[in-house]
Amino acid sequence: MNLSFQEQLNQLLDCDLKSLYPLARELQRKLYFFVGPTNSGKTYKAMQEMKQADSAIYLAPLRLLALENYEYLKEQGVNSSLVTGEEEIFDEDSSHICSTIEMLNFNMEVDVCVIDEMQMLDDEDRGWAWVNAILGAPAQKVIMTGSVNALDIVKKITTYLGEELEVVKFKRKNPLQVNTTATQLRDIQKATALIAFSRNDVLKLKSKLSRFHKVSVLYGNLSPEVRREEAKRFRDGQSDILIATDAIAMGLNLPIKHLLFTTDRKFDGKEKRKLIPNEVIQIAGRAGRYGHHETGHIGATSKSVLEHIEKMFYSPMPTIKPPLRVKATQSQVEELSTFLNTKSLSKILQYFSKHMKYSGPFIATNIKTMIELASMLDTKQMLSLADKYQLASAPINTRSPLLKSAYLRYVEAVLKNKKMKFKLLTKTHGIAKTQQELLQAEDEVKKISLYLWLSFKFPDLFLDAQKAEVARVQLNSFCENSLKSNKSLQRPMQNKQFPRRSRKVSQDIEPKKRRTRPKRGPKSY
Repeated sequence: MNLSFQEQLNQLLDCDLKSLYPLARELQRKLYFFVGPTNSGKTYKAMQEMKQADSAIYLAPLRLLALENYEYLKEQGVNSSLVTGEEEIFDEDSSHICSTIEMLNFNMEVDVCVIDEMQMLDDEDRGWAWVNAILGAPAQKVIMTGSVNALDIVKKITTYLGEELEVVKFKRKNPLQVNTTATQLRDIQKATALIAFSRNDVLKLKSKLSRFHKVSVLYGNLSPEVRREEAKRFRDGQSDILIATDAIAMGLNLPIKHLLFTTDRKFDGKEKRKLIPNEVIQIAGRAGRYGHHETGHIGATSKSVLEHIEKMFYSPMPTIKPPLRVKATQSQVEELSTFLNTKSLSKILQYFSKHMKYSGPFIATNIKTMIELASMLDTKQMLSLADKYQLASAPINTRSPLLKSAYLRYVEAVLKNKKMKFKLLTKTHGIAKTQQELLQAEDEVKKISLYLWLSFKFPDLFLDAQKAEVARVQLNSFCENSLKSNKSLQRPMQNKQFPRRSRKVSQDIEPKKRRTRPKRGPKSY
């Protein structure tokens, strides 16, 4: 009996997610959740299970972690391959793969799959990748690691799947202690990490503290290679102070004894708000690394910030609540295009989020960046829907003028089926003299990452992958040398509108012998 148009559409919109992963459904999977706080050994234990398996895959939230665990397995004598959105290093003899989570191959069966950082299920933009991994990882043993706030939702997912779950609980190996008083910048000790929540604040603190300390920095705009080098400098004692954003919170193992919050507020992409318990606990957990320090000390650089940090640190972490977000697959987009008789990707995605219904603890959603890019791509009427979907999934921060401009040029190349050569448009020698020069180099690295990503999606058009990789090495070296330098980076001119900014903090770390100045009128900084 032929189904009507509406009945066919209703069938498409009423989706059983687990049915999208037939290989995983054929396997007799056993699920494990290694749950515990930072510095409890849960990820180490999962990696040992992976190392001993005949075949395995590790799924990382960050390219940096995929790379670190790939190198760890190689050091342990395990032949391994690396797969991320912008690079593939294949060892023909390898049966182990370290991969970013979005690159999981749902048709390649392995004995063990490790899914790291399960609390990312709640991430507004990337949580869908963890949902897909749990539902579809084609492994007989699936080991998930994460914090306790993900435990309830993991149980709900496994109940929906009808698969067995074993929860293995881990305890932190050494204690954390919250300071009773605030710590002034002039009093910070070696092995201290200062936490700020913007690149600008991190670099301002570096400028102040570099006069008296060797400083490493970590923030999100840095490439994984530079972040790893900065972390290594701190780990090896080449720097004694680390200044970081919450980029420190995921995966990095650092010998931090004292961790100080310089603020209790962060911009979350929508508004500047106070830190919540899971953010404070995840970041604070980086202090007191086992094997380096018996106790980790948590504090702040002001009384008001310390009060909030202490309150959040001792508050229970809110559990992740359903529904979990699921994004449209390419096949769903193509099927909806047929039913809706449109090639507009943005219209299809909007329809998907409003009308798609899932069994289980899931809800259809749209990724903010994907919708933004889809709207741009819909103006290119000659682009195929498949190309639009691929391009709308690109790893790009549209707030960067450099990246947005490069993206539009690359889209034109796909549209015209034109080969796109790689061109490096910034210097790679010496060091950056200004924050703007450093930012340009950082964004240029991200542009290279975009080019390399496109070289995998459209290999006939983006042919200069090798040249781009060489340029990335040069730019990363430029960024590393700039950050190693104790010379202060000049701030943008607009900072002059903030007279006497940070004068009080400067006095906190001023040496006892001070130069006298002749009296002058008001000075702007």
